[in-house]
Amino acid sequence: MRQHSGIMETKAQRIDRDDDGIRLDRWFKRHYPALTHGRLEKLLRTGQVRLDGKRVKASDRLVEGQTLRLPPQVTQGGLEEKPRPAAQPIGGSLEPYVLYMDASVIVLNKPPGLATQGGSGLSRHVDGMLDSVMFEKKQRPRLVHRLDRDTSGVLLVARTVPAAAAFAHSLQKRDATKIYWALTRGVPKKKRGTIKAALAKEGGHGPRGRDERMAVSEADDAKFAITDYVVLGTAGEEYAWVAAKPLTGRTHQIRVHLASLGTPIVGDFKYGGTETRGKGEIADKLHLHARSIDIPNPDGGRLQVTAPLPEHMRKAWELFGFNADDTRDPFAGRKRK
Repeated sequence: MRQHSGIMETKAQRIDRDDDGIRLDRWFKRHYPALTHGRLEKLLRTGQVRLDGKRVKASDRLVEGQTLRLPPQVTQGGLEEKPRPAAQPIGGSLEPYVLYMDASVIVLNKPPGLATQGGSGLSRHVDGMLDSVMFEKKQRPRLVHRLDRDTSGVLLVARTVPAAAAFAHSLQKRDATKIYWALTRGVPKKKRGTIKAALAKEGGHGPRGRDERMAVSEADDAKFAITDYVVLGTAGEEYAWVAAKPLTGRTHQIRVHLASLGTPIVGDFKYGGTETRGKGEIADKLHLHARSIDIPNPDGGRLQVTAPLPEHMRKAWELFGFNADDTRDPFAGRKRK
């Protein structure tokens, strides 16, 4: 890094053999992991990153021998000084939560405590903040699906109307795999299984049914729900790290299904009562995270994104010695009839 008269200069970096053929955004993820995708997109839009002197897109692939011009804010090493996303958005922007973006989709790592859509008493929610991630598009992004307010993790946002329709079609025909991680109070008796239990709404207990609950039901209006699960780790008989894969998309499905086994999710007071309260260093927050998604990308191929754990869950994983960076698919190779 060179400095003349107090002015930081741009840096030219040559693409080596190991990076031949890699996408530009992947290259930055590999060499400058502290640079968020949103900040990279801004640098590309303003021409501050150039490839062989020309403007470049995040999806462009690199060739050995090419030269990248990098701006000083990337090479100075000050990226880590940026404040990390807290449980609530800063300045009403979703940009700090962007995990992945291409021409058709934005994938967010939704923080816990932020509602997906508005409702009674809610002044801040993802749907109301989508203008902050329009970037170069003229049309407003659209939500593809939802997550509970206190559930964190992968949330898809379509950038075009055709993309929104394509994602909706894939979800409807169940050509998508969503895997959640949860910390449960108690350990399921079977380490691997499938929960088949129809769900129905109980009556609302607050304004506009705000506190409505779902319950396992055999009523005629109950909706069929099915969830696969695998126990990935245990802390004695008191806690378990559970991966859950919902095959239907009912409200609070994973929460109700795991509670029906007698192992409610830690911090889920609605379905587990005071027994789910955290102890010691374990926070009194819902420990449920949308860990990953695998779904057809409207631009071709499949979109596969994994979201890091929120801070309170990462602390619990560290406390119990669980691997918070585990990227295996616990359901791989399991055939369903």
